[in-house]
Amino acid sequence: MIPAPAIPPGDEANATAWLLTTAFRHVVNEPTIEAAWLRFVALTDGAVDANAFHAAVAACRRHGLIHEPVRLTEGALHCHWHLRLTPSGVAAARALLESES
Repeated sequence: MIPAPAIPPGDEANATAWLLTTAFRHVVNEPTIEAAWLRFVALTDGAVDANAFHAAVAACRRHGLIHEPVRLTEGALHCHWHLRLTPSGVAAARALLESES
């Protein structure tokens, strides 16, 4: 589990860092965004509030750091929500983790 420093709610930069490092270290693949949020909360010990999480997802998507989170796999009957880094996202997550050391 990622250690939980105090992060002010709504801080998009810190929420984005949490999102990237969590996606780098863990698999988040859930049937809904709500379930994905609960998984993220469990993995980060509630370090980021819901609004900051949604803003971070949008920012990461906008900057090409994560793949489209809503996915309908071949043969599936409904979509799943998954958090998967792009190569740029992997590089960003690694840089964040290296800066923590």
